[in-house]
Amino acid sequence: MAGFGLPNFGQLTEAFKKAQQIQQDAQKLQEELDAMELEGSSADGLASIWLSGNQQPLRVRLSPELLSQGSEAAEAAVLEALKAAYERSTGTMKERMEELTGGLNLNLPGLGG
Repeated sequence: MAGFGLPNFGQLTEAFKKAQQIQQDAQKLQEELDAMELEGSSADGLASIWLSGNQQPLRVRLSPELLSQGSEAAEAAVLEALKAAYERSTGTMKERMEELTGGLNLNLPGLGG
């Protein structure tokens, strides 16, 4: 019998195996990202913020020197540190996801590939 335009069974089996492996790897990656502590600091180093690899806030450190400069300076430094931590966290997540899916090729005929 003809294949009716569907990929052969071997291709489907291989695609499902790859998908299962990626799902397992993604779960492991999620756990690794949750366990990470990525620091972002203000340019002057007076404010630091730590986020997980999944952008969950973990800790904040403000130096006494920064606090003595008043609320406006403290707010600016905290925002700067938060942006730096967020960029580092999202960059790490993106990099790790690309590593995870980099070898994936599910270009199967009949499945939009």
